[in-house]
Amino acid sequence: MDEEVFFLKNRPLDQLGDQMNSEYRTKICNVLVIGSGGAGLRAAIAAHHAGCEVLVIGKRIRNDAHTTLAAGGINAALGTVDPEDDWIQHFVDTYEEGYHIGDPRTVEILVKDAPNRVQELVDWGTPFAKTIDGELDQRYFGAHTHRRTCYAGDYTGRAILNTLVSKVEELNIPIIDMTYVSKLLVNTQNGQKQCFGAVGFDINSGGRTVFLTDSVVLAAGGHTRIWRRSSSRRDENTGDAMRLALQAGCKLADMEMVQFHPTGMVHPETLAGTLVTEAVRGEGGRLTNSEGKRYMQDYDSERMELSTRDRVALANYTEIQEGRGSPNNGVYLDISHVDKEVILEKLPRMYRQFMESQMLDISKSPMEVAPTAHYSMGGVVVDPDTHSTGVRGLYAAGECTSGVHGANRLGGNSLAEILVFGKIAGAEAAKFSLDLDIQMRNRQVIKDAIIELDNLTTPGEQLARPLQRAVRDIMWNYCGVVRSGEGLEYALKELMKVKHASEDVDVRPSAEGFSDLALAIDLLGSIDSAEATIRSAIAREESRGAHQRSDFSDTRTSEKVNYTIHLSDGKQKVSKSKVRDLNEKLQNAVDSYEEISVKGRLLE
Repeated sequence: MDEEVFFLKNRPLDQLGDQMNSEYRTKICNVLVIGSGGAGLRAAIAAHHAGCEVLVIGKRIRNDAHTTLAAGGINAALGTVDPEDDWIQHFVDTYEEGYHIGDPRTVEILVKDAPNRVQELVDWGTPFAKTIDGELDQRYFGAHTHRRTCYAGDYTGRAILNTLVSKVEELNIPIIDMTYVSKLLVNTQNGQKQCFGAVGFDINSGGRTVFLTDSVVLAAGGHTRIWRRSSSRRDENTGDAMRLALQAGCKLADMEMVQFHPTGMVHPETLAGTLVTEAVRGEGGRLTNSEGKRYMQDYDSERMELSTRDRVALANYTEIQEGRGSPNNGVYLDISHVDKEVILEKLPRMYRQFMESQMLDISKSPMEVAPTAHYSMGGVVVDPDTHSTGVRGLYAAGECTSGVHGANRLGGNSLAEILVFGKIAGAEAAKFSLDLDIQMRNRQVIKDAIIELDNLTTPGEQLARPLQRAVRDIMWNYCGVVRSGEGLEYALKELMKVKHASEDVDVRPSAEGFSDLALAIDLLGSIDSAEATIRSAIAREESRGAHQRSDFSDTRTSEKVNYTIHLSDGKQKVSKSKVRDLNEKLQNAVDSYEEISVKGRLLE
């Protein structure tokens, strides 16, 4: 019992906040939020409003989380432009485009609460576009029955993140930037796992910190940077959250369902994969091949460029693979027929992006684009109503979770997701803390986490960057837009070679700080999330949404399941679970759904 420490709760943070010993610094709070993007900040606000002392940890500097790259908009069935829209139609669109493997309860919560979260942002000062009548403007996004996407130009994510950072600062919620969490602290007693904090280090100084807390909200993003061409920036979305969750004892679901956005930049090479927002197509952008043909008529003649992301991505991929691509292995996206003033008003970020990177004026010339790994639709398994995980005291929100999107994400739902479920996760984490009389820590768990971190900071024969590139090449070549069983099996064998090599990575402090250590842990997260993705993709013997198998082209009723990953004796194991049934009201709505023609409403 001497390895256990019992901590009495609800002592002021300023009395307990910083304790030092020779190995690490200790910080204590009620609720720890890992991730300073939209989901993490909204969770922190909710926990603070509940009366808890909250601490936010960010891997990057504040105001620079991945949320800033979500350009196009946020969905909410407000009916300001199309009055016939409502939450039920938003549900049907989301569930249908998820190919019926999203969790109905999770989707229902999202679409019902999204209008509240958008109105909240308005009240906090987010500069959304307005109609001439002063209502929130809403634009078309692919596969939406109605116009329900609110936007701030083509920088909606940045506008939302700036609003949330300002709110957090107004509430005096502390954010620690440039801190990398290497391990969640989990104690096991009577077979029940309970999270009591985390271990992290300062990326610049290497200083270790043990964060002791009552509850944790994990909001550390997805894993799309493990593909060669990705809309994520360097050193973000490397699967950190998935690795932390698996090691803590959580399950992952739908890891094979990774959305490839149809339009990413193809050159220069340093910017390959950088997102070209769906708003370009929403404002009338046309896709053409090297023959000048507007080819979406062959893939979805009704919706054309406003078809679902998986269909447009597959169409772009096919045109390129069959030799009808551009000189840089892309296709053309043309918005030049739209008035330049409209482009500057609605797409200012895209105009600047191409002018600065290619000296290309998109009001005069088409862009070259190609599919790019964009969004993790799978992730940590959570309870829909609380966003709790299978580990007591551990909650998760945002892109690192599963449940909403199923096999294909509806554009504009991601920003809604981070706000709706960030709020829920933060509030529930706070409730857990306030209901807890004592928190049990385990000294040995802390010691082991510090030793594990120390053991990574050693000389080795391998470098993290080349091994990361190897992972990205494996995933791009064998687990991309189209996969096969043979290719996936080969990918798994090659990945295991990289995993073995990762045990001998060279990590040593330098003049640039402890960035090598961060890269080494990024690599471990990349390997773990890549393995989970490949194993799930092998198990799913069908084509469904973003998961396209060349050897199993049909969608199978028997495969209307969620594939899950868990650790058993340190090894990943695959299982499957039944998708929750719809309630009668929602089942009737889905049964009566008829795909509405978009002819005549595509913006030209």
